[in-house]
Amino acid sequence: MRSRIGNPDTDTDIALKERLAADGSRHFVMVAGAGSGKTTSLIKALAHIENSQGTDLRCKGQKIACITFTEVAVNEIRGDVGDDSLYHVSTIHSFLWDVIKPFQNDLREWIRARLNRKIEENQEKIGNPRTQQRTKERAREENERYNRQLTSIDGVRNFRYGTGSDYENGVLGHADIIRIGPTFLNDHALIRRIVSRRYPIVFVDESQDTDPDFVAALRAVADEAENRFCVGFFGDPVQKIYMQGAGSIPIENGWKKLEKPENFRCSQSVLRVINRIRAEDDGLQQTRGRFGSRDGAGAPVEGTARVLIMPDDERRPERLQRARHWLAEQDHDATWLADEDEEALRLLVLVHRVAADRLGFPNLYSALNDRSTESLRSGVVDGTAWVLKPILQFLLPLLIADREDKPFELMRLLRKHCLKLQDEALERSNTAQVLKALREEILELHDMLAEGAETGIGDALSFVRDKQLLAFDEGYLDLLDQYLAADQVAEAAPENAALRFMQCRAHELWGYRRYIEKLSPFATQQGIKGAEFEKVLVVVDDKERQLPGFSYGKYLGVTPLSDTDHENIEAGKDSVIGRTRRLFYVCCSRALTDLAVAIFTDDTERMQRAIISRGFFEPDCVTLLQ
Repeated sequence: MRSRIGNPDTDTDIALKERLAADGSRHFVMVAGAGSGKTTSLIKALAHIENSQGTDLRCKGQKIACITFTEVAVNEIRGDVGDDSLYHVSTIHSFLWDVIKPFQNDLREWIRARLNRKIEENQEKIGNPRTQQRTKERAREENERYNRQLTSIDGVRNFRYGTGSDYENGVLGHADIIRIGPTFLNDHALIRRIVSRRYPIVFVDESQDTDPDFVAALRAVADEAENRFCVGFFGDPVQKIYMQGAGSIPIENGWKKLEKPENFRCSQSVLRVINRIRAEDDGLQQTRGRFGSRDGAGAPVEGTARVLIMPDDERRPERLQRARHWLAEQDHDATWLADEDEEALRLLVLVHRVAADRLGFPNLYSALNDRSTESLRSGVVDGTAWVLKPILQFLLPLLIADREDKPFELMRLLRKHCLKLQDEALERSNTAQVLKALREEILELHDMLAEGAETGIGDALSFVRDKQLLAFDEGYLDLLDQYLAADQVAEAAPENAALRFMQCRAHELWGYRRYIEKLSPFATQQGIKGAEFEKVLVVVDDKERQLPGFSYGKYLGVTPLSDTDHENIEAGKDSVIGRTRRLFYVCCSRALTDLAVAIFTDDTERMQRAIISRGFFEPDCVTLLQ
C-alpha cells in the first residue's frame, strides 16, 4: 500500500472509523470537496476494515466491494490495496455483471421482453399514418433484425458482457448492464440477499455521478439487510457536472452525513475563490489549502487568482495567445506558454474550434458539435458520445498496442472484444488461421487511419464489423447501414450528425485522441474532474460553447434567463445556473498554484462590473485586456 495510508487522520477519517465500528446502522454519506483527499479517506477506511474485520470476513468468504466511476479510478485504488482478495474493486458495470451473470435464464427473458417492446414500439410507428415513409421502412428493417435476435437468443448458451450489445452472439453491452442490474436488485429478493451476504460492506466512490437507479437499488439492499450490511457513499454534489447522476444523496433515518472540509490542493488565492463560489451552493467552506516549504518549514502557498476580460470577436485564438503572454510577462514565468508539459499548464475550454483545427480534427468536431443533438454535443467534449465509444475503447487502443509492440495488451483487447476469439467461435475454427487473418486485418486498419488516407470513419468501422473484430450494439449497426446506403449528406441537421461523423476522414481520430487524452495543453472543462495542474487557464466563451445546459453568461448575470430557467429555479429543479456554478467550481479547483479565467464577451466593461460584483475575485485582479 502507498504511504498515504499512513497519512495523519483528519477529524472526518476518525469519525468514519467510529461509524464503521458502531452497533446498529453504519450507513453513511461522505461529502468531500475538491482537493480534500476523498480517495485517501476511502483507502484508509478500507485499510481500517481489513485491520478490524478482515479475519472474520475472510473466514466467511466475504469481500468488501469498492465501486467507482472509471477504470482509471479502479486502477488507482487497486494500486493502494494491491491484489488482496478481501477487496472487490470495480466499476459499476463490472460489479453489476458479477452479480447478475449467474442468472442466465433471467437475462434471456429480460432480453426477450426488451426486444418485444421494441417491436411493439416500431409497429405503432408503422401503423401511424403520420409517420414518414422512410421512418416506417427503417422500423420494418429493425423489426426484422429484432425477430432474428428473438430466434437466436434461445440458442445462446451463455450471455457475456462486452462493449456493445450483440444479442444474437450473446453479448450484453454497457447500457444493458446498467439497466438490468438495478432492475434485478429491486425485483429479486434472492439477488439482494446474495449481494448483502457476499459484500457486507459496499463503498461507492464519485457517488454524485453514479446512476440514480443503482443508488436506489443499494438502498433497497440496505433496508432489507438492516445491520448486517453497510453502504457508504463518497462524493461531492458540487462536483456533479454531468446531466445524469444521483447528485446529492439524501440522508435517511439511521444514516449519517460526514463532511470533509479540508483542501490540500489549492493555493490560498484559489481556495478563497472556490469557497466564494461554493458559498452559493451547499455552503461548505474548505480549509487549510496547499502548503509548501519556506525557510525549511511548512508554509501556505499564496498563489494567484486573476480574471482577464477580452472582446469576443474573430480574433479569439490570437487574443487567447496574447492573454498567455500577458500572464507570462506579469509573473516572469514562461510556463504560461507551455505546450507540452501537461502537469504544468492546462487551458480548460468547454469546446474549442481552434484546438480542433490545430490538432487536426476540424471536420470531426464540426460534425458532432455544429447543428447536432444534445447528447453528441456534450459527449464530444469528454469522449462520452455514443458514436465515439467503440473508437476510444477498442479501435484506437488496438492500433496503439500494435504500433507500440505491446502483444499482451493487443491480445487482451482482442480476447475481450473480437468475436472470432471467443471460446465458442474458436471451437469451430483453426486458431492459427484466425490469428493470421487478424494480423492482416490490423495492418489494413493502420492504412485506413494513416495520415492523408481518404478512408471514412464509417468505412473503418464497417470493416471492424464485417471482420467481427468488435460487437456493435443495435444503434451502431443501424448507423453503419445508413452510412453505407448514403451517397452524401445534403445539409447539416441534428438528425444526421452521427452520419456526418461517419463521413469524416478516419485519420482525424488521432488528433481527437490527442485532445481528449490530454496530450496537448487543451482540455475540456468536463473532462478534468479529479486532475490537478500547477497553472490553470479557464476559457469562458459562450459563443463557442454550443453546449446545452450550461451558460456562463447566465451564471454571471450578463445574459437574461429564459422562462424555462425561471421555472426550473422556482421549482427547485437543477438549472443552468446550478450546472454552470458546479462546472466553474470544478475548473477553478484544479489549480495547485495559479488560476486565470479568460472571458470573451461582447461588452467587456459590463462583464468587468458583473465579475467584481459577484466577489469571487479581488477587484484589482480583474483586468480588461483589449
